[in-house]
Amino acid sequence: CVGKYLYDNGICRKEEMTIDTLSGIKRLWLHKYNGIVRRATVAMGPAELVPEKIPVNLPGERVVDRPVTMAGEDYRITCVSMGNPHCVIFCDEPDLLELEKIGPVIEFDSLFPERVNVEFIAVLDDHTLKMRVWERGSGETWACGTGTCATVAAMTELGICPAGEDVHVQLRGGELTIRVLPGNELRMTGAAETVCEGTANV
Repeated sequence: CVGKYLYDNGICRKEEMTIDTLSGIKRLWLHKYNGIVRRATVAMGPAELVPEKIPVNLPGERVVDRPVTMAGEDYRITCVSMGNPHCVIFCDEPDLLELEKIGPVIEFDSLFPERVNVEFIAVLDDHTLKMRVWERGSGETWACGTGTCATVAAMTELGICPAGEDVHVQLRGGELTIRVLPGNELRMTGAAETVCEGTANV
């Protein structure tokens, strides 16, 4: 969205640019239609699977499809960091979850010393996932770039989604396309749209 703003407003007329963010410098490629940016692809960096670097308080080299009990419920979780911690959980139908009840319980579980973002996913096929996300400190959000990347990285580790191919993730706020490249590097492509314009007096 920042790339679209910079390009469409003539501030930076480059179709490839880098943006310095709190989670590092991100390279992005803008896709235009009739001279206006409609989509963007972002190099999101590598997925981290080492538990102490996520962090998650579980032993082993990775936490992939690990059975755990949180708040009296049994789950199988896969934990990934994309610069922030994520816990990916399978479910049959994300739309039917009482996410406002389940999300905070997992976010604040003692397994996660820095709290955690939680992704509930259903596998529609090996190239299509459906997801809802509970973001730590924010609650449910309709889209989450790092959460979508963490989910596809987890599904690739589980052998459900193929590496090197586009995986489409359906969220309440739209669809993101993720590709896992060699070295666990992730590329994310999604729509960038102007919702409104206005002025503010400060």
